Amino acid sequence: MSLSIKSADSCVFSAISLGEIMLRLDPGDTRIRTARAFRAWEGGGEYNVARGLRKCFGLKTAVVTALVDNEVGRLIEDLILQGGVATDFIKWAADDGIGRSARNGLNFTERGFGVRGAVGVSDRGNSAASKLKPADIDWEHLFGQLGARWFHTGGIYAALSDTTPEVVLEAVRAAKKHGTIVSYDLNYRPSLWKSIGGQQRAREVNREIAKYVDVMIGNEEDFTACLGLEVEGLDENISNIEIDKFKAMIERAVREFPNFKATATTLRTVKSATVNSWGAICWHAGQFHEAIYRPDLEIYDRVGGGDSFASGLIYGFLTTGDAAKAVNYGAAHGALAMTTPGDTSMATLKEVEKLMAGGSARVVR
Repeated sequence: MSLSIKSADSCVFSAISLGEIMLRLDPGDTRIRTARAFRAWEGGGEYNVARGLRKCFGLKTAVVTALVDNEVGRLIEDLILQGGVATDFIKWAADDGIGRSARNGLNFTERGFGVRGAVGVSDRGNSAASKLKPADIDWEHLFGQLGARWFHTGGIYAALSDTTPEVVLEAVRAAKKHGTIVSYDLNYRPSLWKSIGGQQRAREVNREIAKYVDVMIGNEEDFTACLGLEVEGLDENISNIEIDKFKAMIERAVREFPNFKATATTLRTVKSATVNSWGAICWHAGQFHEAIYRPDLEIYDRVGGGDSFASGLIYGFLTTGDAAKAVNYGAAHGALAMTTPGDTSMATLKEVEKLMAGGSARVVR
């Protein structure tokens, strides 16, 4: 069954994302532990998708989240505004002066180089976004009155607290009720789940949410950890030999969750922090489609590459309805996003389509 996407003229927004947005503090070419200065960016797995769709692909998007109304929260808002994403649906929490009732999340991230892998240290406990609960957001207004063609959220947000899974479920049910396509990035992070029930809890939460998902996104670890779909001998560094095993996992997922109309994943082998192989695969309407494979992709900052893949994939489906084109939009956008610093993409649509067509990295004058 193929995706049935609402028309653009019937909706105010092309896409809406639900998730936490943190202030990313980047030490540049040095280490977190030795830094004397940090550059500030905004970022968050679900938000990054909405921002890519707006800034690179020119679609009207919005984010649903919560921030504390203080100077840090307003800095994050200013960064979001620079990315062009609508802030109308940010829920502002009162500032109590020390963050006892709620705070804004921080994410310290260093890029890694060569044999030294990237490192992320989140400081996000008790964040305003994690404190959202059912009925805090008027989803009927968003999906029923304003309208959105696509809704995106993911497993990072669902892992933040006892209430966030319920917020996700409330959102996806409302989206489905009003014919909005729902995509979900499983994005399994053991560190987020370990203190609240571990992998067992991750499976309980994600399997329930999966019942309402049209487009499921994740790598081999995500499908195993979050949905309990295991394939014997499948390595995290997927080789050509193992792609058939991964396809078998996808086919099993579709049988178990017949509501999945498409599934997609990036295919990555980490050769070093700065050189990865990079590809992607998408199942849609009974067929697999593989993106152009790049065996030696040089990486400047890998954080957000998967989110940029997701935004390119969504753009491809929204504008062409063609899964083969969509997966190549995703893979090209993800590759370009990892050539620049920060969580979010600095690529243009023209650059994405040039790379899809096999364009080189020769200087443009």
